[in-house]
This record gives sequence, structure tokens and C-alpha cells, in this order.
Amino acid sequence: MMNKILPVAIIGGGPVGIAAAAHLVKRNEAFILFESGKEIGTNFLDYGHVRLFSPWEYNIDEAAKELLLKHHISLPPKDELPLGEEIVFKYLKPLSQLPEMKPYIHMNSRVLHVGKKGFDKVKTKGRDQAPFILRVKVDNKEEKIYEAKAVIDATGTWQNPNPLNAEGLITDNEKRVSDQIYYGIPDVLNRDKDRYKNKTVAVVGSGHSAINTLLDLTQLKEQTENTEIIWILRKQDITEVFGGEGNDQLPARGQLGTRLRNVLNNGEIKAYPSMFIESISLASGGKLNILGHRQQEQKMINNIDEIIANTGARPDFQFLKEIRHTFDSALECVPDLADLIDPNIHSCGTVRPHGEKELRQPEKNFYIIGSKSYGRAPTFLLATGYEQARSVVAYITGDKESAERVELKLPETGVCKLTPKPSAAKTSCCCD
Repeated sequence: MMNKILPVAIIGGGPVGIAAAAHLVKRNEAFILFESGKEIGTNFLDYGHVRLFSPWEYNIDEAAKELLLKHHISLPPKDELPLGEEIVFKYLKPLSQLPEMKPYIHMNSRVLHVGKKGFDKVKTKGRDQAPFILRVKVDNKEEKIYEAKAVIDATGTWQNPNPLNAEGLITDNEKRVSDQIYYGIPDVLNRDKDRYKNKTVAVVGSGHSAINTLLDLTQLKEQTENTEIIWILRKQDITEVFGGEGNDQLPARGQLGTRLRNVLNNGEIKAYPSMFIESISLASGGKLNILGHRQQEQKMINNIDEIIANTGARPDFQFLKEIRHTFDSALECVPDLADLIDPNIHSCGTVRPHGEKELRQPEKNFYIIGSKSYGRAPTFLLATGYEQARSVVAYITGDKESAERVELKLPETGVCKLTPKPSAAKTSCCCD
């Protein structure tokens, strides 16, 4: 039988993983957390210079807030918009250093494998009673084995960016020129300024990351003589990228779209909508050529110095091969979330709150939460992950009534509408 004192294992030390830990602390449940990075919130530091469009009110988990206040740690003003690095230094680090948290958080600890002790994926009889087993590489050296009574995967998707190729494949050509491709949001105006000033830079993508990158490059263009900006996106209608603008319940999110509309109207960006990239090749003088097709015609964009890939990300399931988990065949999200978040159906990123029931997997007491639960879907708010963590922890600790409650209301984008699809999907729209 399973040892009742085994901890709940959390994989990932970002805001959602830390929130799950805080909720376990609140319920006096033992936990152990593994973070592959050198410090807590590593992924947020990758875009530490970017100001979030959601204020602190939506970025601090309630159980975490209670812990911080218990130790008389002051909280940032709830209406203030934090930088990515402030999420780490003003929230995650102080929280992770508390005595209820610190002893159970393991940095530089990459989970290599999750399974069931004594069971491969095929074997069923007695499976639910067997503890989980995690093989973890500590400090990139020693491999250790841990047991747990439940596992919460909150690893996110940031470290697994989508390639530039329209078919979703990382091609040999893309690998060859990877030194001239930045996957993520570079610090264009400070740390990475010399890399991009007076260069021809192509930005690929149409989400909020791409908007932030384009706006920063526009400021750089104003400061330099020869910086040129090219924007490649698959969307046919650029206005879809602007979002709800003044109708967005998160004003800063709406303002991103308005600012982008203005710089496009001023001719500061050369946009190529409806373009699907086929290949990238190295030309003379170290320049890059981008080959694609637009409206069924081949299109070549020449003499690119740098490419910034803001093409989204995808989940990594490699370490879960012996766990019975499932995902939507298109989005790679948790199956019950697919109709709620499918960008082919919904025009916005506002998703009705959900919890343990929607996140439940075939493997008892195994959950995927946070942005990884959304798979390849483009938009995720921290507040959604916090509600997921609260509900899942409630269920694991036996409080099914709390797990079934919805304790979150998300701000709407102001652009929610449905593309005709099966009627079952319509009942799940965030506007209902």
C-alpha cells in the first residue's frame, strides 16, 4: 500500500508550481518541488525586462499571499504592472525563502522520468496503490530517486519554442542559422541593443510576445539610422492582432494593440501577413533569406540580419512516457480544455475558470497544470494557473467540495466571438 507520509511532487518552480506548493502548505500537506533552473522563476528572468499587462492583483496566488503576510512581507500595489523580473524578485524569491517552503524546494534538479514504482505503462492491477517514482538529475551530475503520492507537472512550455517553419518542424536549415535566430523576447533596448541596432530584423509571430518585440524595435528604430523592421505573420487580417484595445478589461493589454496599430499606420514596420515560412537560407555576407508562400504564391524576403521567433511554444512530454496521460491531438492541451481554448474556435484568450475535474488524467493523482495544460494554445494568464493549483490541491487532499468550486473571475479581452464549429464548443465560450 502507498505510504501515507509521501509528499506531493511538484515539477517546475515558476509561479504556478510555487502556488501549488503554497496551497499544500496551507493544507498541511508535505511537498517536494523540483526546478531545473539555477533559481526560482528562471523562465520569467528570460523576459525580465518585459512589463506584464496584468497587474499584481492577478499575479499573486491567494495561498501564497497568506503566507507572505503571515511573515510580514509587504506586497506590491495590486494595481501596479510588474516587470517579468519583479515577479521573481518581489514575489517568487521571498516566497520560496520562507521556512515552510525553502527546505522542500530543489534547484538545479531536472526531472528525467516520472513513473509508477514497479509498474510500466501497461500494467494495471494494483497501479493506483503504487507510489510515483521520479528520477531526478541534481546539479547536472548525480541521479536521485524520489517517491511521491501525487505528481503535479507545472513545467510550462517556455523552454520548448515552436520553430519558424510553417509545418511546425525544426529543419536543418533553421538549425544551421540558429545563431541569428532569437527564440523569445530579446531585451532590444538594453542588453541586446548592439545585436539589433542598424540591422534588418524580421519578427515572426502575432501574439503578445511579438507585439512587445515589435514595439521595442520601433523605439530602437527611432534611436538609430538604419534599423529596419519586418513582420511576418500567418494571420490574414492584421487587425485581429490588435485585440480588444479600449474594450479590453486589462487596459495595458488593450493598449499594446493600439500602440501597434499606430506604428503600423506610421509605416515604421513592413508587414507580411498571410505568409507561411518554408525555409531559411544563409546568403552572401552572412545575410539570411526567408522563403515562404503568400496567398498561394512563393515569396522570398532577402537580406535579413536577424530573426526573432515569437511563434509560441509547445509542451514537452518526454519525461512522462511511462505515465498514463492524454492530450488533445491538435493542441496537445489537457483534453477537456480543448474546446475552451482552441484558437480555431475562439478569437480571444479569455477562458472560463476550470479546475481539477477538467484537468484530471487517466493516471490517478497525476495532473498537468499551468501553461503546459494549454498545450500549444497561445494565451495563458497566471490567475488561471493559480485556480488550477488551488482546485487540484484541494482534490488531492480530500476536499472534493472545494475542488469543485470556481473561485476565479478573469478579465475579458473584449474581442470574444466564435468561429462556427460543432455546437458542443459553443456552450464553452468565455462569453456564455
